[in-house]
Amino acid sequence: MSKKEPFDFNIGLPVINEDTEFFPLLSQQDEDEMSNADLPETLAILPLRNTVLFPGVVIPITVGRDKSIKLVKEAYKGSDVIGVVSQTNMSIEDPSFDELHKIGTVASVIKVLQMPDGNTTVIIQGMQRFKLIELIETEPYIKAKVERFVELKPKTNSKEFKALISSIKELALQIINLSPNLPSEAGIAIKNIESPTFLVNFISSNLALDTESKQNLLETKDFVKRAKMLLEHLTTEIQMLELKNQIQNKVRVDLDKQQRDYFLNQQLKTIQEELGGNSPDLEIEELNLRAKSKKWPEDVNKHFTKELEKLMRINPAAADYSIQLNYLELLLDLPWRHYTKDNFDLNRAVKILDKDHYGLDKVKQRIIEYLAVLKLKNDMKAPILCLVGPPGVGKTSLGKSIAKALGRKYTRMALGGIHDEAEIRGHRKTYIGAMPGRIIQSIKKAGSSNPVFVLDEIDKIGSDFKGDPSSALLEVLDPEQNTNFYDHYVEMEYDLSKVMFIATANSLNSIQPALLDRMEIIEVNGYTIEEKIEIAKKHLLPKQREMHGLKVKDVALKPKVTEKIIEEYTRESGVRGLEKRIGSIVRGIATRIVMEKPYNASVTEADVEEILGAPIFDKDLYENNEVAGIVTGLAWTSVGGDILFIESSLSPGKGKLMLTGNLGDVMKESASIAMAYLRSNSELFGIDYKLFDQWDVNIHVPAGATPKDGPSAGITMLTALTSLFTQRKVKEKLAMTGEITLRGRVLPVGGIKEKILAAKRANIKEIILSKSNKKDILEIKEDYIKDLKFHYVSEMSEVIELALLDKKVKNAKNLVVVA
Repeated sequence: MSKKEPFDFNIGLPVINEDTEFFPLLSQQDEDEMSNADLPETLAILPLRNTVLFPGVVIPITVGRDKSIKLVKEAYKGSDVIGVVSQTNMSIEDPSFDELHKIGTVASVIKVLQMPDGNTTVIIQGMQRFKLIELIETEPYIKAKVERFVELKPKTNSKEFKALISSIKELALQIINLSPNLPSEAGIAIKNIESPTFLVNFISSNLALDTESKQNLLETKDFVKRAKMLLEHLTTEIQMLELKNQIQNKVRVDLDKQQRDYFLNQQLKTIQEELGGNSPDLEIEELNLRAKSKKWPEDVNKHFTKELEKLMRINPAAADYSIQLNYLELLLDLPWRHYTKDNFDLNRAVKILDKDHYGLDKVKQRIIEYLAVLKLKNDMKAPILCLVGPPGVGKTSLGKSIAKALGRKYTRMALGGIHDEAEIRGHRKTYIGAMPGRIIQSIKKAGSSNPVFVLDEIDKIGSDFKGDPSSALLEVLDPEQNTNFYDHYVEMEYDLSKVMFIATANSLNSIQPALLDRMEIIEVNGYTIEEKIEIAKKHLLPKQREMHGLKVKDVALKPKVTEKIIEEYTRESGVRGLEKRIGSIVRGIATRIVMEKPYNASVTEADVEEILGAPIFDKDLYENNEVAGIVTGLAWTSVGGDILFIESSLSPGKGKLMLTGNLGDVMKESASIAMAYLRSNSELFGIDYKLFDQWDVNIHVPAGATPKDGPSAGITMLTALTSLFTQRKVKEKLAMTGEITLRGRVLPVGGIKEKILAAKRANIKEIILSKSNKKDILEIKEDYIKDLKFHYVSEMSEVIELALLDKKVKNAKNLVVVA
């Protein structure tokens, strides 16, 4: 098809739509004449973003896409025709074949101009309609198979047709006269158009219609029907213009601030569109589209619709507009009724939990039980688990493993130091800088309504004049209440019942009782030396090797070497300190490799001391019981178990009891009870009761700067006093823990596993416990405690019999003892 020059293309009507450089040009060439030309079977397709090309009309367009620039330049050089088709969605940058309308216009490329600003402007002329049949190729641009789109011709001699065309022309001229922005030359151009077909196409191209309406006109086969549709649009447009003119004629006063803001905002809207930004109308349209795709409760949908209507009434320049917009976006971002599917493969879950964490059998068993019940019932309120234990035992990382085993999303919220209730429940929207609570924020971030949600350090929540966050958590962690969790910012109830909350804590003492009652407590105790060796082998060393760029062959730790690191360089229930020490060793090896110095890939004990320095802890330091009145006790601390020495001494006096070592009230009471029991049962232990009034007793617990409290040292203090007054030696490598009463009963205490670990670290061989603590020992694997001997007692007399030897210590004081 040869290129044709347009007629009078320098005369055109400015178009009131979204294309700044869209000025359709006038051509008297009739579509009937152009349609006689042959239509190729295939056409290169040029997508138009926000306009429609009509046959006979000449328009300049700015081409920005690389594909489109290549297409028009090749067509211009080869004098080829192209297919021009409008996109179904103007926001798509690179539309596919399915995202194009199926009816378009064959176009001839008249001119390709390179503008001073770097843009490429193309002048094209529509020729005839066509229909897309199928896609042929997409590179370097879209090519498609096409066929002619035949129009139903009208009876041009009928009076009705002539009246219709005349009405269209008259209304178009009236619009030009009523619009001050349109040049008078446009009216002259329309008067000179003789072809009815071109007249309808020309006015359709110039009329201020949206792209969809213009596409409907282009796709209408029946010319008379198309002309009537155009007449309706013209009638609507002229009514709007007349109404505007009436309002302007009635109101000739200075614009008040609100009107001035409105017009400025309209100008700002246009500028934003030119710069590529979103106008308020587009934002509201986008919110509407997103809302239609949401599967949320009906009450939430009604609330959203109401709030969206409120947004439409707010001036976009007002501060409230952005606040309301942020609120609506939050409602859309929340995963209402969106749940991930749980993986009920219990064998897979067991493998994942065993792979990620060594030991922790009780926790793993609880998770497997939850999965089993959920699989059978298929609808179960998630449990609220609270993992309690010393630092470094894997409480937080266990949450990730549980999420992986369940196939759920994972989110974590650190509660340490939180003292504002709004952090949990959110702020009311009326406040400046209002935000939803961190519970809702975390749910939004997770993207589902049933994630594994870790509440880290729940025992470290604070409270002040801003509220009590732990009280706000009562609703979150109550399975009977959290189906309707209310966030002040959201102002809607949100269902948290499917969320699996896992809280972590180092101690239960500071947790509010009501909050504690809502959680299922699972103790995550410290690890034995054997467990730590396995953890170092399977997890810590591989992790450190990967972090420091070493391979498996570069560094290895034998169990004996790992045991040395554990016993002489760490003192903890967890493995955090052990990981740091292994990291130091790996860095030492990495340094030797880089500096090309000789090193042992299998690290020896000598290498450990060379890299880490001299041992920090000496377990042999705690084995000396040669002096009467010194007993080894077992204590629980926030970082695990530890051994505790009770030292006692006598000095002439009047029976005064002195306690030193930064002791708490409970421990002081234990010392007083021990002294009272010993005085009342002096004959039982062969002590002259007069001695209590002739000697002062001083009980000291070393590490005086460290606060100590608790009832666990009761039997230790009584043993120390008995050893002191009888001058009988305490057994070597013996430790004990238990609470006492005035009647001499031995009561159970907590933290048994941590205390046992501390005893093993100190090379203790025998341990005295209350009979009621026997169940705690049964929960520890036999292999880990095979070298320990346990004595279970219920009376203090049994403790003295087990702990004290019959022989007196060397250099015993000359105390009067009843034979």
